[in-house]
Amino acid sequence: QVQLVESGGGLVQAGGSLRLSCAASGGTFSTYAMGWFRQAPGKEREFVARISSSGANTYYADSVKGRFTISRDNAKNTVYLQMDSLKPEDTALYYCARSRPRLNWGYDNTDQYDYWGQGTQVTVSS
Repeated sequence: QVQLVESGGGLVQAGGSLRLSCAASGGTFSTYAMGWFRQAPGKEREFVARISSSGANTYYADSVKGRFTISRDNAKNTVYLQMDSLKPEDTALYYCARSRPRLNWGYDNTDQYDYWGQGTQVTVSS
């Protein structure tokens, strides 16, 4: 059974940085694209970033482009999200997710992902 466990969230001031990690177990991590999503209270879950299985291709939501960087270490079965220049509007519960093998939905669509972690809270104070 695939398990995804996020860590690294916390409270940070605006302009600060955090690095989220997502450790995967079960399955063959290196053959799947991975994504990060976030959900703020009262809002729908939204796409943040995606990385291909090899790490060669990355995609970002416009709202985080230039500030966030997704990466992965297939030897450690871990995907990361480096978040810089954080803003109060980045406050949310952040989830990592494993993509389904075939891209049947958009890469920013939650239906494209079949396994999800429990989330890690990021709070940015102004």
